[in-house]
Amino acid sequence: MSHRVSILFTMIVIGVLVFFSGQFLVTYCCTATSRHSTDDLEWFRLEFKLSDVELANIRQLHEGYLPKCRDFCAKIDAKKTELKKLLSSNTEPSFIIEQKLIEIATLRARCQAAMIQHFREVSQVMPPAQGNRYLIEMQRLTLGFHEGIERSMSSTSASQHGHN
Repeated sequence: MSHRVSILFTMIVIGVLVFFSGQFLVTYCCTATSRHSTDDLEWFRLEFKLSDVELANIRQLHEGYLPKCRDFCAKIDAKKTELKKLLSSNTEPSFIIEQKLIEIATLRARCQAAMIQHFREVSQVMPPAQGNRYLIEMQRLTLGFHEGIERSMSSTSASQHGHN
């Protein structure tokens, strides 16, 4: 019985860590994107040595993606508000809270998939070497965010945290 409780507790801890890490990633990306929506992308031209035409195409893709990003952020924020209400009530069964966490995680996964698709589209209007460099970095930032936490909490490293 205590083994099951230990597994359940570990899964809850992992879920909470993934939740808050994902929250940080989405909030950071969406806030940075929406806050700088009118910023000049000149830095992008310099970093990736882009022509005027390439930069104009990227600007168009960027501006087209912003409403999608804002929509995901709004949906995630609404679900987080629902979760906060559930958590503050202290009367909701854990499976309802788990379901809300799953809804949030699903939205975040859809957001990440949309981001990766956007990054692919941007990389395709860049010179091949620069587009590949850009795509690798954006995928690393988008998908690699949780890797450290997941590695540290995996069963192979559990003994490092005092778990048996």
